[in-house]
Amino acid sequence: MDQANGNGRKTMPLHMVPMGGLGEVRTLLGGGNARRRLLDLGLIEGTRVEAIRRSPSGDPTAYQIRGAVIALRSEEASKIIVEA
Repeated sequence: MDQANGNGRKTMPLHMVPMGGLGEVRTLLGGGNARRRLLDLGLIEGTRVEAIRRSPSGDPTAYQIRGAVIALRSEEASKIIVEA
């Protein structure tokens, strides 16, 4: 999923945002406890997220979210659709 929208910005899963890149949350995929956890972390529509550091093994990645640094595995981050 890598699509341009009407304003020329692309939507993509959060795990595809490059290091130092910014994204704005558009939607969360899936449901249940995993979705609830992401919402509790503040990942609601309009939240700005910055990819700041990736572990040496490539997973997880640290993201700056609402003033906090949160590590998410690619599996979790792939369920967060952002506009970059």
